[in-house]
Amino acid sequence: MSKLVIVESPTKARTIRNYLPAGYRVEASMGHVRDLPQSASEIPASVKGEKWAPLGVNVEANFEPLYVVPQDKKKIVKELKEALKGVDELFLATDEDREGESISWHLLQLLKPTVPIRRMVFHEITEDAIRQAITNCRDVDERLVRAQETRRILDRLVGYTLSPLLWKKIAFGLSAGRVQSVSVRLLVRRERERRAFRQGSYWDLKAALEVRGEANASHFEARLVTLAGVRVANGSDFDEATGQVIAGRNVVLLNEAEARSLQDRIRDRPWTVTNLEERPVTRKPSPPFTTSTLQQESNRKLGLSARDTMRTAQSLYEQGYITYMRTDSVSLSQQAITAARDCVQSMYGAEYLSPEPRKYSTKSKGAQEAHEAIRPSGSTFRTPQQTGLKDREFRLYDLIWKRTVATQMAEVRQTNVTVQIQVEDAGFRASGKRIDFAGFFRAYVEGSDDPNAAIEDQEVILPPLQVGTKPTCTSLDAIGHETQPPARFTEASLVKTLESEGIGRPSTYASIIGTIIDRGYANMVGNALVPTFTAFAVTALLEKHFPDLVDTSFTARMEHALDEISTGAVEWLPYLKKFYLGATGLETQVKDRESEIDPTEARTVNLENLAAKVRIGRFGAYIEAENGDGMVKASIPKDLTPADLDPAQVEVLLRQKTEGPDKVGLHPETGEPIYLKIGAYGPYVQLGDESEANPKPKRASLPKGVTSDTLTLEQAVGLLQLPRLLGAHPELGGKIQASLGRFGPYVVLDQGKGVKEYRSIKAGDDVLTITLDRALEMLAEPKAGRGSRGAAKPIRELGAHPEDGEPVNIYDGPYGPYIKHGKVNASLPEGETVEAIAMTTAVEALNAKAGTKKTGRSRKASTAAATAETTKATKASGTAKKIAAKTTTGTKKTTAKKTTTKKSTASKKASTT
Repeated sequence: MSKLVIVESPTKARTIRNYLPAGYRVEASMGHVRDLPQSASEIPASVKGEKWAPLGVNVEANFEPLYVVPQDKKKIVKELKEALKGVDELFLATDEDREGESISWHLLQLLKPTVPIRRMVFHEITEDAIRQAITNCRDVDERLVRAQETRRILDRLVGYTLSPLLWKKIAFGLSAGRVQSVSVRLLVRRERERRAFRQGSYWDLKAALEVRGEANASHFEARLVTLAGVRVANGSDFDEATGQVIAGRNVVLLNEAEARSLQDRIRDRPWTVTNLEERPVTRKPSPPFTTSTLQQESNRKLGLSARDTMRTAQSLYEQGYITYMRTDSVSLSQQAITAARDCVQSMYGAEYLSPEPRKYSTKSKGAQEAHEAIRPSGSTFRTPQQTGLKDREFRLYDLIWKRTVATQMAEVRQTNVTVQIQVEDAGFRASGKRIDFAGFFRAYVEGSDDPNAAIEDQEVILPPLQVGTKPTCTSLDAIGHETQPPARFTEASLVKTLESEGIGRPSTYASIIGTIIDRGYANMVGNALVPTFTAFAVTALLEKHFPDLVDTSFTARMEHALDEISTGAVEWLPYLKKFYLGATGLETQVKDRESEIDPTEARTVNLENLAAKVRIGRFGAYIEAENGDGMVKASIPKDLTPADLDPAQVEVLLRQKTEGPDKVGLHPETGEPIYLKIGAYGPYVQLGDESEANPKPKRASLPKGVTSDTLTLEQAVGLLQLPRLLGAHPELGGKIQASLGRFGPYVVLDQGKGVKEYRSIKAGDDVLTITLDRALEMLAEPKAGRGSRGAAKPIRELGAHPEDGEPVNIYDGPYGPYIKHGKVNASLPEGETVEAIAMTTAVEALNAKAGTKKTGRSRKASTAAATAETTKATKASGTAKKIAAKTTTGTKKTTAKKTTTKKSTASKKASTT
């Protein structure tokens, strides 16, 4: 008997084939095989004349959707129909969520099989899971299908009804969406708060104190917290709207003069510890990942966008490395708990195992999708080094592995120490934190990708103190502070807010954020999502005329109703009719409001304290203002945000439009004028005038840290001379240049034939003054990947490993010295010291830690996987390792730092052990 199994993707098909018995054929549908029409060309001729056809939903016939097979899927459908011929059974093995259920249902509608049909579901792709799924099939869940279809219809009704209105009233190509528009409004509201923010300032004192012991002195810091028994004001005491201390707060607000006067008065007076409190606390590990928390943590730790996180997770799932990645559940199966506890026992020891298996339950009301948290697949967990994964896949699997294993580890025990110190009428406080038992920190610390380094960062050790101790003040600084505006949303914080508000499904957040950026509603600036002027205009229109559609509580209630449709608690058709039809339905609202919306008003962004108008045009936002000669318009640079646009900037933009650009000076060699201009992407300098003879004058953008106000003629001349030729590489022979690029200043080694090696110029170096020696040092360093952190400095370098040549170093950790080689960390063997340990002893300790009992060639093989990430760092380009070696040996006379630089960058990531 032959059987046909249909999945969504070729990768998933390849993985499943490995676990199926003979007689099973696996094919991929390549995602959805049919959908609502995406363009007029996809609408069938038979219904093209119907007024509902562009919508793709016949609202007059009980919201019947018009499904079509896209052009690029017709061949796939034909191939699936051919594959179905002659088989005895059809297995639909699409994902187990609503989307997967919908794909299976659509396949049934198109293929119309006459053989028995089995709906095969699993949440991980392992041999056991696939074999169990074959024997425990079910029917297609019609309620899940209807819930997904209702969601799809609802999204189409909102998008295709509101978007044309935005085209008419603001600008063509804009879009509205049920979740998208609420998300954009969250960004805009935060930007409005930043614009309304008024800065406050306050001063305090920071003391460097010393306590002398018998052998040496210990140092710690303390900050001023009270004055004459009254608390000293800090940032939390200010009203963001006024920049003043919140009314009713009983605090002392110090200005600079008062802080410096107090500094002079108490600096040399006796300091006394008046109170010391030690408070033991415990910390439990976070639950395993859901879709939402994986996106948040991946963004914080790895710098990955929600979209990239989900793409990578999808690939890991389809290759069989992790369980299904679209889930709201934090529960772990008994199999997973056992696997995690085995990992803890073998890698960290029994003392790091939680006393009882730790179980988590999902608290979210709308939790659905898959039935288990995201975790490594299988009944035993492969360590990240055992997977053979690379780059982004390795880092994300490593994150998931650590988080899952940490759930079964012991709690962290730490002691928080608070010390009160008095000097005359001024009270100071010193705070410390001591980790008594690292517990799950050994594997996982939120927000850090290096547990060993993170544990050290977590501790603030105070010297031995007691009431009556009289520390010596070695320095006392008066420090000024300014309150900061509310932080912009990052992808991580936006995802967290959407989930906490119950808006949308976590599985859709990645695509929603991607759409917001792609449609021009927000720009990524660093890690922040910054809304554009277009986002302000669209949000203002929707708030005024369709407030429910951008109201978070309304949208959350809508999401809850859609969840209830999937359980049968709510009927789908009455819900759609109420939402779209009738006197209060969306269709009627849009028809009634369209004539009321003035396009000029809709395209205007109203910003407080600006006399000029900000409008949205065909080519972006611009300023419009009256002067004596009529109306003046000036484009707003794309990097100028709504929160940062102020009257001074408006004045500069309008003046340059009417009077021409500001002149920085004359070029000292050519005598040509150098202008400071403002373009779509910010300020830049230009050499000479644009003319027929000189249609493209030399231009250069201002680098970060240089503003229009601080730019000097010397800097402008230097910028116009970029790229600067620094010289030739002493060993490789290629030319080395310094220049400015899209992502900032950099140095580049050009070896010809397209072989180039780049390094970013960081703070402390200047693109206009950087030397050849410094550039050689930078090129000798391994290229840092996104989200990587610098390595700790070793306290002893043992040398190269006898098998693979990688460095073996000793580092000082929070629990004593440890040996590090690639991804493997090992404690110093008992009786050994940092100074005396030999390489052979260190290698034996590393072998034991890595679980390898053999030495010699077998050690080389086992270390290859453990050092995959380190090796990857040094092979980030074809020439990085070569550059490092040759630069270090070839330029010893020109710089003494190269050897140190090479050694200090040898191993950037800590082990999971």
